[in-house]
Amino acid sequence: MLEVGYLMNKKGQPKAVVIPIELWRKLLPEEGGSPDELSDALEDYCLGKAMDEGRKTPLLSRDDALAYLKEQTD
Repeated sequence: MLEVGYLMNKKGQPKAVVIPIELWRKLLPEEGGSPDELSDALEDYCLGKAMDEGRKTPLLSRDDALAYLKEQTD
């Protein structure tokens, strides 16, 4: 699994993102790309990862989902 890292400032706030070179090469062609192409590629990658995680999560029934949401707002 490719891990994305974060560089923090002295206050512990994210300052930069570190992307493994293997992932970088998957996102951008060899000759590079525009910032818009990078943005689109990162969005596609993140959405794909979220969908993969969603597939691993069991579905809740309607009642269970409503109970969970109510629990979160209490």
